[in-house]
Amino acid sequence: MSFILASGSASRRAILENAHVEFEVDPADIDEGAVKDSFSGDPAALALKLAELKALEVSNRRSGALVLGSDQVLEFDGAAYDKARSVKEAEDRLRQLRGQTHYLQGGIAFARDGEIVWRHQATSMLVMRDFSDAFLADYLENAGDILTKGVGCYAFEGLGAQLFERTEGDYYAILGLSLIPVLGALREHGVLAG
Repeated sequence: MSFILASGSASRRAILENAHVEFEVDPADIDEGAVKDSFSGDPAALALKLAELKALEVSNRRSGALVLGSDQVLEFDGAAYDKARSVKEAEDRLRQLRGQTHYLQGGIAFARDGEIVWRHQATSMLVMRDFSDAFLADYLENAGDILTKGVGCYAFEGLGAQLFERTEGDYYAILGLSLIPVLGALREHGVLAG
């Protein structure tokens, strides 16, 4: 049985590759903005809804394959945040999160033949340290495209780790894909040996 990642995320790809999971990449084509604009639930439910829609979109055109959809939403003060669209917006976001606690809400869903067959939701808590303006300026200069590639304007597995004082939750979930539950589901669905 083929296993497909319905995402173009380099981080999610690396997580699966490092665990020696064989998969294809076929990014889902959904209008995330429209889903987010029309969604009235909490950020955790939004992340799961987006994951399900991604898995279903690819599953409907890849008969028989097990398709993994995944998404992550940053929650701060009860509101959901999207990726920054510019370095200036990233700077404003990091100033807002500095010294504060935010949550990464992760949703994962597997679909086969147009039906959701498994889902998982993970919440990670992250406390940003109260870094100096000088540190922020240096970070913005060196972070590169990670400022606009992730919802928090950081790549936690790299330079972004320096932004934090404390975290709670699954390391892989912070990176964007809860690996251990995914591996269990892959065994359950016959993609990996038991």
